[in-house]
Amino acid sequence: MGPLVVRKFVSHVEEIRSVAGRADDGGPVKKVAVCAVVRNPFAGLGYVEDLSEIVDASAQLATELGERAMQLLGEVPESYGKAGLVGSAGEQEHINAAVTSIFGHALRGAIGGGAAWITSVTKPAGVDAVIDVPLAFKDDVWVRSHYDAVTVRVPDAPHPDELVVIAALSNRGRINARVGGMSRAEFLEKQK
Repeated sequence: MGPLVVRKFVSHVEEIRSVAGRADDGGPVKKVAVCAVVRNPFAGLGYVEDLSEIVDASAQLATELGERAMQLLGEVPESYGKAGLVGSAGEQEHINAAVTSIFGHALRGAIGGGAAWITSVTKPAGVDAVIDVPLAFKDDVWVRSHYDAVTVRVPDAPHPDELVVIAALSNRGRINARVGGMSRAEFLEKQK
């Protein structure tokens, strides 16, 4: 992975079968997140202007995270998201560099496509931090039923000199989604 040397991977799988005591005809919602804990090449260096070393290396990492997430999901994803944490010896811009459009293009390649921008969030954090990875429909961000999140905690990370880079997928929108907006079915109808 070049400068993004992986210390460990952590995976999260969640399957939701009902909400408020009620299921719908779409089946369970399955959300997966795969996290790579990597060394931050700029940790402790203070301000560094050029972060392309992280940006460039993020494509290979995104491919691996996407492939691992697809194995866990076990079906075609409908939603995706990305996120990251940076340890205290780095700055938030370091983790943002790891999840730019370079990362996004490689993630789309690993999961079989996606036309919408990939929702994301990053933050500075210490070990055992929790982060909510936002999810949205992978082909049109305006499909409201798929606005969601998956909560992830990475044990023993990030250390001060580390980044945690996260890719997340979901197999469908929320159970019993009913707040309006474009549905997945309406999106698919528009594509015909």
